[in-house]
Order: sequence, then structure tokens, then C-alpha cells
Amino acid sequence: MLQGFNAELKRLAVIFIIAVIIGMLIDQLAWTLVLFAFWYIGWCLWQMLRLNIWLNGSRKSQPPEATGLWGDVFDAIYHLQRRQKREKKNLQAVINRVQETTSALKDGVILLDWRGYLDWWNPAAQRLLGFYNSDQGQSVINFIRHPRFVDYFEAGDYSEPLDIPSPRFPDKRLQFQITRFGKNERLIVVRDITQIYHLEQMRKDFVANVSHELRTPLTVISGYLETMADNNKTPTWDKPLEQMQQQSKRMSLLINDLIMLSKLETTDTGFNQKRVELEPLLQTVKSEAAVLSDEKQQTLTLECTPKLSIIGNEKELHSAFSNLVVNAVKYTPEGGKIAMRLWRSGPRIYYSVSDNGVGFDAKHIPHLTERFYRVDASRNSGTGGTGLGLAIVKHVLLRHDAELQINSEVGKGSVFTCVLPANDTTLS
Repeated sequence: MLQGFNAELKRLAVIFIIAVIIGMLIDQLAWTLVLFAFWYIGWCLWQMLRLNIWLNGSRKSQPPEATGLWGDVFDAIYHLQRRQKREKKNLQAVINRVQETTSALKDGVILLDWRGYLDWWNPAAQRLLGFYNSDQGQSVINFIRHPRFVDYFEAGDYSEPLDIPSPRFPDKRLQFQITRFGKNERLIVVRDITQIYHLEQMRKDFVANVSHELRTPLTVISGYLETMADNNKTPTWDKPLEQMQQQSKRMSLLINDLIMLSKLETTDTGFNQKRVELEPLLQTVKSEAAVLSDEKQQTLTLECTPKLSIIGNEKELHSAFSNLVVNAVKYTPEGGKIAMRLWRSGPRIYYSVSDNGVGFDAKHIPHLTERFYRVDASRNSGTGGTGLGLAIVKHVLLRHDAELQINSEVGKGSVFTCVLPANDTTLS
């Protein structure tokens, strides 16, 4: 471009010199310079007209022939067009590849514009949700009208997926995961989880039924073991009977926890909820835990901010709060200290249980609320735990829009904190 500009300057210089010479020869220097200036302006306008005709005509034709600055302009635009064509071709190839890939997916993929209107979807989404080509440009809520999806979509919190019945096939179960991208556009991935859902339901039913069926024979066995232990007159049977009673008691606790978990999974959130005064509830929990802590000569304290309450299921909350204290008692050595605290900060109510027990490594924290998870192989068996206590706590808190925070350090103890919403409104 610089060479063309220099050439154009040379052209102007030559024209100026010729105009001056001719003007001096005919003794009309001013008029000659004006005429040559008009000629140069006309020539530039002619080049602009050629450029306009070429740009508005067939882009496949070669650019007009020109020299100097205009030649560089024609060539630069021509090369720019060719580069844009290559980039457009490459971009189209990428788009085609993405569409081919998404078309091969079994999961539905839906693209929404910034308004939440349908922009594009793959064949799997069309099969799962019954879209037609004419549906493009319409709101996704027109096709997925389930109240839970509408709330999920409009709330804007897509950190967790949503499971709802299929709007097209009532016997199917779909999972929706929304991701934001670009300028508030959204990507929806739709997955058919019918089989997983049915397997989960079968698991829940199996656990619930088996737990109830085991309770009766275990009660009979425990009764006979107790009778045999009371009437035993052979010292050699003392230890076997004692061990059988311990394992029978442990099995009974396990069945009770399984039944509790089953109820939490099968009953609807909000079942039997009312306003629960937390201080009296924690006083009861402390009294129950004191029976165990006194046996180990532990110090159990309770510090409560008075008149705090939440809307919830009192029995479920009692189970969750009690499990945390009982765990602390079990895993804190004799003479240890356990502190229960309840306080409010802003829109949240906090209930914590801290101890100076054995603690555990931070790598175990993400797994502690999993069923039957053990920090070490002997931890539960040595304390008589079922491995379900923290799983129950997790389920209860989820049903109350709350969360469990865990901090621990090996040899220094642990702190378990329930973060609950301070829902000040009364039940309707």
C-alpha cells in the first residue's frame, strides 16, 4: 500500500510539472492548473466508479486493472475477499462437523437465543420432544410446560440438572441440563434417564421392603437372645451370647436407619412441616446424647441464640441434629469435649457440632455423606456405627434447602455445620 501511495505522489508530481510547463507556454498557468486538477479528480471518480461496479457485480471476476494507489486498493480488497471466502469455508466445515457430531448423539441438544427462543436442535431432541421445523423461533416454554421446568428455566440457576416426566411420552423420564454461553444464549442437553430412574425406584422399593421385612424376624431373634442370656447358667456361653446381642442391636440400628432413609427418599419435600423452635429441640438432642457422653466422661455443652425457629419437619430435623452429636460422641475419646452451637447470621441459621476427637484427612470430606463410606475399615465396626448417619443428615438438609459444611484436621477434631435458611414467614 505504501508503494502505491508513493507511485500516486509521483503521478501527481508529473501532472503538476506538465501543467506548469503548458500553462507557462500558453501564458495561462492558473487555468491550466485548474483544468488538470479537474482532470485528476475526474480520473479518481472513474476509478471509484469501477470499484463500485466490481463490488456490486460478480465477486468471482478479477479486479479492474489499475496502477498506483488504486491498483493497491483493488488488489487489497480482492485478497481480503479471497481470505474471507477461505475463512467462511473453514467455518462452515466446522459448523457442519459440529452438526454431524451432535446429530450422532443419543442425547438431545437444543440451542436457544438470548430470548429463550428455539434456534437449533439435533435429531435426538426432535425425537424426545417432538419439535418441527416450523417451531424454530418460538419459546422453549411453549413446548416444555412442566411447572418445575418453567421455574428452573426462569430462575437462572443451572448448577444442578432437572429431572421431570417427558412432555411427549408420559412413561419416560428426562433430565435437562442448561448451560449459558455467548450473549446470554443457552444450550440445553436433554437425556433420557428412564432406565436409570426405574432402577433407582426399584432400589428404593427394595431397601424399603427388605428393611421392613427384616424388622420382625430380627425382633424375634433379639427377644430370644435376651431370654437365653438371662437364663444362661453356662459361663462358656456368656461371650457368644453377648456378641450375638451386640450384632443384633447393630443390625436393628442399621435397619432403622435404612427405613429412615427410605422415608426421606419416598415422601415429598414439605411433608408434615411446621414452625419448629430450635432451642427446645436441641435441648432434647443434648439430653439424649448426654447418656452416651457420660459413659465416656466427655464434656457436652450447648450454646443457643434464643427464639430461633425454622419451617421444617421436626422429626427429620431431630434425626439430623442428633446424628451429628452422636457421631461426635462416638469418635471423640474419653474425657473429650463436644460443643453444640446455634446462632443466626443474616438470612441463615447455623447449627454446628465441634469436637476434639480423632479427626480425618480433608480428602475424605466429599465422600462422608455417601452411604456406608468409611474413613478406615475399622471405624464403624469399632464404634457400632451403621455408616448411614451422615447420609441421613444430607437428605434431611436437602429437603430443607440447607447444606452441610465439614471441616476437620487429623488429631485436632472436626466441625460439622448445618446452614439453614431463616425462613421468617409463617406457614399458610
